[in-house]
Amino acid sequence: MKRLILALTATTALASPAFAGMLELEKDELTFGFIKLTDMAPLAVAYEKGFFLDEGLFVTLEAQANWKVLLDGVIDGQLDGAHMLAGQPLAATIGFGTEAHIVTPFSMDLNGNGITVSNEVWEMMQPHIAKTEDGRPRHPISASALVPVVDAFRAQGKAFNMGMVFPVSTHNYELRYWLAAGGLHPGYYSPENVTGQIGADVFLSVTPPPQMPATLEAGTIHGYCVGEPWNQQAVFKGVGVPVITDHQIWKNNPEKVFGITAEFAEANPNTTLAVTKALIRAAIWLDENDNANRPEAVEILSRPEYVGADYEVIANSMTGFFEFEKGDKRDIPDFNVFFRYNATYPFYSDAVWYLTQMRRWGQISEPKSDGWFDEVAKSVYRPEIYLQAARLLVEEGLANEADFPWDSDGYKPPTPGSDIIDGIAYDGRQPNAYLESLPIGLKSDERVIGNGVEG
Repeated sequence: MKRLILALTATTALASPAFAGMLELEKDELTFGFIKLTDMAPLAVAYEKGFFLDEGLFVTLEAQANWKVLLDGVIDGQLDGAHMLAGQPLAATIGFGTEAHIVTPFSMDLNGNGITVSNEVWEMMQPHIAKTEDGRPRHPISASALVPVVDAFRAQGKAFNMGMVFPVSTHNYELRYWLAAGGLHPGYYSPENVTGQIGADVFLSVTPPPQMPATLEAGTIHGYCVGEPWNQQAVFKGVGVPVITDHQIWKNNPEKVFGITAEFAEANPNTTLAVTKALIRAAIWLDENDNANRPEAVEILSRPEYVGADYEVIANSMTGFFEFEKGDKRDIPDFNVFFRYNATYPFYSDAVWYLTQMRRWGQISEPKSDGWFDEVAKSVYRPEIYLQAARLLVEEGLANEADFPWDSDGYKPPTPGSDIIDGIAYDGRQPNAYLESLPIGLKSDERVIGNGVEG
């Protein structure tokens, strides 16, 4: 937990240039939650570099035990906001799991996750993976290389288990996407069965991020999808091998968001703007000058009050590289993206993608119209707040006009199939057509009834 001493004198505050145009804050003492992952970096940087203070905000950052505890803390007011899984505000707003209206004015990052398998599974995959001229595995690695392994487990009467961090996490949907693209069914949800394992070839279950490597080593799971530094930790510990990053599954895919209740945003509009301003500044700092500040960011994140992993483990992915097998370190400069490519803008099309995956796997049990997807996205993602905060930063000389999508309608251009591992394009304006194009998953009027699909 990080606490900010409130004994700032008025003269010190007035001496700061940022105070000249300061917003009239409805609330200036705030507590934000986070999970120990490197993509909480905008919160840590906004605190450590004084960006919150520049806005007159006195912030406490508190690590949370798991994603459910974090969400509950925001809903009941113990936390004013939090680093959240992008699926959490959407799921809460539509009433899947805990019901509450959560909104986001700020997307925290792109990419940042990986899929890791145990050493045993990696050895079994080897004969089915193409190699480069120097003998290294050719990337990206398709889940089709996992099919013979799952078949071998089944032949021995053993379930093939994999971990993800939460039912509405990007990790769940990315792992499912990768498996399905390789011909493996990750299972359905239904209102009566929320395990997500109906009809599954691979059985997915929740494991908290910091426990992933140890759970893999114990043999409870055979692989997992998680954010950093917990894939690189498996490499350092020698217990597993990352086989693919989410950047290789879907180039520049959306990741975490900063979530607050709709009630908080309505009651504290200026405070919400001030928080968004500070977070945008932190994201700019993280990416500016070709990631020149990343070593300092890694040092901050390695502290026990933040991520608490070794500097070398965090640096392995945060500084433009990613290590697969020990010694197989490859350039992936966009493994973590915090600002470029409009990473912080809360696009409706990102929200729609999460909703399509909830529908694809049965978390949304009934068919929905394209208009419904658009309406839900607009009730949760709040680009108008983001752009207002960005305008203030530009006027204050703290951000560049050209760095923001002022004329966006909230939807990105369609993502071409060449940027996605299964070669299937994604257009957020046509969610049902997109669902129809995916070979594995619910279509049109289909529903999960009992242990099967009808419709």
